[in-house]
Amino acid sequence: MDNRRLFIAALLSLAVLLGWQALFPPPERPEGEAPPVAAAATAVPAPAAESPEPVAAAPAATATEAPPPLEALAAESELEEVVETATLVATFTNRGAELRSLWLKPQPQGLVEGIELVQGRDEGPYPFGYATAAGAPSPLAGALFVVARESSPEGEPRLVFRYRGPEGEAEKRFRFRNDGLIAVEAEARGVADGWSLLLGPGLRQLSREQLESRFSRRAGAWSAGGEIGTLAPASASAAKELPGVGLTWVGLEDSYFLAAVMPVTPLRAAILEPVLLGPGAVEGRWRAVPAPAKPGDDQKGWPRDLRLRLVPEGSSLALVSFWGGKEYDRLTALPYGLEKSVRWGMFGFLARPLLWGLHWLHDHAVGNWGWAIVLMTIVLKIVLLPLTLTGYSSMQKMQRLNPKIQAIRERYRPKLRDKQGRMNPEAQRQMNEEVMALYKAEGVNPAGGCLPMLLQIPVFFAFYSVLSTSVELWHAPWIGWIHDLSAKDPLYVLPIVMGVTQFVQQKMTPAAADPMQRRMFQLFPVIFLIFSLQFPSGLVLYWLVNNLLTIAQQAIQNAVKTPAAPEPAKRGGRS
Repeated sequence: MDNRRLFIAALLSLAVLLGWQALFPPPERPEGEAPPVAAAATAVPAPAAESPEPVAAAPAATATEAPPPLEALAAESELEEVVETATLVATFTNRGAELRSLWLKPQPQGLVEGIELVQGRDEGPYPFGYATAAGAPSPLAGALFVVARESSPEGEPRLVFRYRGPEGEAEKRFRFRNDGLIAVEAEARGVADGWSLLLGPGLRQLSREQLESRFSRRAGAWSAGGEIGTLAPASASAAKELPGVGLTWVGLEDSYFLAAVMPVTPLRAAILEPVLLGPGAVEGRWRAVPAPAKPGDDQKGWPRDLRLRLVPEGSSLALVSFWGGKEYDRLTALPYGLEKSVRWGMFGFLARPLLWGLHWLHDHAVGNWGWAIVLMTIVLKIVLLPLTLTGYSSMQKMQRLNPKIQAIRERYRPKLRDKQGRMNPEAQRQMNEEVMALYKAEGVNPAGGCLPMLLQIPVFFAFYSVLSTSVELWHAPWIGWIHDLSAKDPLYVLPIVMGVTQFVQQKMTPAAADPMQRRMFQLFPVIFLIFSLQFPSGLVLYWLVNNLLTIAQQAIQNAVKTPAAPEPAKRGGRS
């Protein structure tokens, strides 16, 4: 009985408990409030002697407090940091962590003189400076970064710039690799309007005459998907945006030098923007301003140039940067395809062996690029000699056939026009067929006389490409007044002498039978003289030496001329 009553009491107690919970449920916890168990888990354990009342509330209070502000990090004043390697001297300013100067050292197998690659200007931004994502001046551009010098495990010098202040938090790291490249890492957080990294404007210090010269060939260049693209300042009416996806490298170039960057981390876009270079407060310096669609009256005549802006995909950007001359072998040794910036045109297949030959003659024979050009011209003359002799023989045959050809033309002259002066196509066709039959019977090629000149034209253009893009010839002297084989002759001595030799050569060459060919040959000396006035002196030197060798060759050939064919018998009357 007692057990039965105890069992019934237990059931009634359970029923009352369940009914109480159903009729009076506990109040719902407001959304977001931590459950008591979680609060107990994060609570700091209190000592046993202390009352536990306030302990549970203490962690909740600290969890809602704002974190203390980060300590500001900035330099007190502007300063410069200089890094020197085997190939360059780089000068950085801690204002914006920018590259203020990059001096390329002369090299035994490359540059004969040092050169500054950062264009002079009145004020920043300089290369690797900050801009907003839209290209406007960034508040970080004027920030004074704290600089630290470090060294990589391979012994490569490093500069680390850090800044933290009202403008945001930023860091840049520059590592000067042993292969001559510069590894760059940039970060920025909390910067209003985002950020981008700048390169340029322009490349190296140029005078107004050099900036406006059509031989300077300044451009923005890039490689994407195996294809090369370029944008000249003169044709850049608006900014050109290049998608970061598939972009191998992008940079600024001229005929002999290149500043390029190769993205390592994802890049949203690379943007080439036209700028105008206004006169600076200091002679030889410029003041770059964005190029408007229509320059104002005060901006007319200002040279145009380009600057490059790199927009990162996130808060950081890593890239590798090349600054240097377009030395083909060095660029080919790098794994970025930068050798494609050396553009030799359609005769590149000739330019490569010509450049190799010049290098060999310079390094192993004469040690002077001018004399290397002279020796290379002699070698080319020897190689082309069989074809030249063939062409000269053809011209001699044409000269012997000239009386017969003139006789055919005289015979057909009355038939070429009717009484009204209109052309007679049938008579013209018959005359041409008879002349061609004579050529065939005598085994003469009517175009054979032009063969030596036509064969030299590809070599001429290939040499022009080599001399106008090979940094080895930049500021390379020859003799006397020729201090730069990549520039025009300052006294115009070489062009004038070349024009004279061209005229002498033309007079010594047997006259072509075709009147059109004769007029073309007569114009050659004048045409080449006019063009050569602005050509690089190294190219004019090649053409001058080639002419002298041709004159000597023709003098020998004229001394052993084949006797001319007898004149055809004259007819008694007109036909």
